[in-house]
Amino acid sequence: MKNIDVRGKIVEKSETREVYSRYGFNVHRVSQVQISDETGSIKLILWNDQIDSVSAGDTIQIENGYVSQFRGVSQLNVRKRSGKISVVEE
Repeated sequence: MKNIDVRGKIVEKSETREVYSRYGFNVHRVSQVQISDETGSIKLILWNDQIDSVSAGDTIQIENGYVSQFRGVSQLNVRKRSGKISVVEE
């Protein structure tokens, strides 16, 4: 699914970990958060600067996200260049 706009509350945020890029040259920070609304919940994957912009308990708005599968689990991602994540309530 592409071009997803969603609003949800962060109910859980994992510890940040470091991963190497596909080619092993760069190190990136990644964290998973669980967001939910009245229709359900999904894992949201946050990278680098996105991690520090939100906290557990925040209600966030995601614009231009997409859903992918990783190891059989659906996860929501925010596009690097055209996506936006913002806190609407703390």
